[in-house]
Amino acid sequence: MSSSAAKMSKTSRSSTKSDKKPSIKKEKIEVELKKAAAKSEPAKNGNGHVKVKAEAKSEPKQRVKEEAKTPVKQEAKNGKKRAAQADLSQSESPRKRKKKEEEEEVWRWWEEKKYADGRKWTTLEHKGPLFEADYVPLPKHVHFLYNGERVQLKSEAEEVMTFYAKMLDHDYTKKEAFNTNFFNDWRKFMTQSERELIKDLAKCDFGQVADYFKQKSEERKAMSKEEKKALKEEAAEVKKQYGFCVWDGHKQPIGNYKIEPPGLFRGRGEHPKMGMVKKRINPEDVIINCGKESKVPEAPPGRKWKEVRHDNMVAWLASWTENVQGNSKYVMLNAASRVKGERDWQKYEKARKLHRWIDKIRQNYSEDWKSKEMKVRQRAVAIYFIDKLALRAGNEKDDDEADTVGCCSLRVEHIKLHKSVEGVGEHVVEFDFLGKDSIRYQNKVAVEKQVYKNLLLFVENKNGEDELFDRLNTTILNSYLNECMDGLSAKVFRTYNASRTLQEQLDQMTDKHDSINDLVLTYNRANRAVAILCNHQRAVPKTFAKSMENMQKKIQDKKDAIADAEAELKKAKSDLKNLKSVAAKKKFETAENKVKKLVEGLRKLEMQVTDKEENKDIALGTSKLNYLDPRISIGWCKKHNVPIEKVYSKTQRDKFRWAIDMATADYHFFNYEGEIVLRDLSHLEGMDGGANTTQEADETQQDDEEEDDD
Repeated sequence: MSSSAAKMSKTSRSSTKSDKKPSIKKEKIEVELKKAAAKSEPAKNGNGHVKVKAEAKSEPKQRVKEEAKTPVKQEAKNGKKRAAQADLSQSESPRKRKKKEEEEEVWRWWEEKKYADGRKWTTLEHKGPLFEADYVPLPKHVHFLYNGERVQLKSEAEEVMTFYAKMLDHDYTKKEAFNTNFFNDWRKFMTQSERELIKDLAKCDFGQVADYFKQKSEERKAMSKEEKKALKEEAAEVKKQYGFCVWDGHKQPIGNYKIEPPGLFRGRGEHPKMGMVKKRINPEDVIINCGKESKVPEAPPGRKWKEVRHDNMVAWLASWTENVQGNSKYVMLNAASRVKGERDWQKYEKARKLHRWIDKIRQNYSEDWKSKEMKVRQRAVAIYFIDKLALRAGNEKDDDEADTVGCCSLRVEHIKLHKSVEGVGEHVVEFDFLGKDSIRYQNKVAVEKQVYKNLLLFVENKNGEDELFDRLNTTILNSYLNECMDGLSAKVFRTYNASRTLQEQLDQMTDKHDSINDLVLTYNRANRAVAILCNHQRAVPKTFAKSMENMQKKIQDKKDAIADAEAELKKAKSDLKNLKSVAAKKKFETAENKVKKLVEGLRKLEMQVTDKEENKDIALGTSKLNYLDPRISIGWCKKHNVPIEKVYSKTQRDKFRWAIDMATADYHFFNYEGEIVLRDLSHLEGMDGGANTTQEADETQQDDEEEDDD
């Protein structure tokens, strides 16, 4: 073979190899993906699972090798740097982790048909819940003291005493309600002689017991890597046994496979039952739910289940009743499971559907502000608040529940009316009340003139403790909304307005020319706007000041490094000018790249500080997980080549796997393609409610409680 022929052959092989590697250009990536998809279907195993990478990622190491072997023009590298970075990030983490994520079986349930009859499953098998280990008595050298004297408590009373000792440094033990409830409940676990002796919590000394548990905690933290690894492996083995079920032939993760341990009830916000003892749950308290044909989970030796059911119309695997509030507790599937994913998908589709109805609904409630019936006016104003301010509907509370309110349960004392407020406008309503989890809601908002007039009527001749909407409750409200649009409830407005806000903020704020770090900051600011709308507050973390101090030190160190690097660059530039050698040129380029890299790192740190400061008292995660259509975020990431892991953690990506698969770069929340049938609402004038409304209200309340968990 001639020399030229050999070169041609070598060039041909090189070209072929180059064609196989992923191109840096986005357009070529899409072409290659389409070709690959057309050639073959995803490989499946015998159970119908599709084997894919945990993040639907390609081979990172092979991709990097091929990139290194094939020369690419510098202009192309610079021009498509962000696209290439995003492409590689789909196969590697931002830190270029060495190990690829393990292969796992993925059930692409979103490509299958749903049960039309409301069934949740056909077959279900699991091992049952995992119970808390039996109480281990304190060692002989650790003593509880009463009035300065050692007291040896019986096992039951001693266990309850340790619950309090473990919380001795917590703010809860400074609260009167917590201490009173604990002491009253603790005495129920004492023997007669113990009750006769221990009559005053102030004389109880839990110090030695508290120190003992602190020491145990420090010992766990000080364990060697080998010891920690052994514990981790042990926990993984337990999870392997109890943490999964077989749901319609597919392995699905269970969310809370461990029965809640006994302890002291805290509740949300200033709950009046805080401090009461949560009793130990035993197998005899637990109802098991599984398939008729499956093997019934075995109860622990010598014990038995309260009941075994085969109800495929519910999604829980086990249930029991907790003693403090009498609520039912459930073992449910993990957020990444089909049943949870389907519910999320349906929730966001319903919110998208509302976008097509919203103008008509707003027109209707605006007209109802002038209704001849007071109850219709109240309903119309309440819907206005729920729509414009993203307020929760609110449910009536019992005396033994925290005094938190929503829109329908607002009292006169929760609002003030102002003709005008400087900086706000005219016809201003000032809100001040405790919302869910006792989070304070304070807001001054200018409202429509007719809304303001109606509020003046609603508060007339009422005391502060009287209901603002005395002719309305959530049942009536949700019944009316369901008549307006099938499946519509007050909660859907909150989801709709949150997702709408994110979509609008991203549309307005995104600059396609920004770097990935700038784009992430833009996303977090859009997310922040949603959190503010939904009043998702949090206490400033105790470690915030220290964390900011550390970040400022990193910034200063980076600035010092830049100053040194710039001095090196200046010298290298001078050497290049004088010497004009290859070595001098290489040294100059190295120094120049070092400065660029350090400046880029400084910019990244400064943005992190800005992001952290802006969101110190805002809980971004709640809205992101519960109120924001994930396809908005994923579509935005794909459109602007932002790695999805910059927005969602691994756990969150598992939860929204269906959305990652569905959403394209063109996805937009407002482009709902489902069927819309507008209804005549004239017959709803003054309606009080309808059939099944109590059940609907209960379901709405339960869903809201499950989703918005800060």
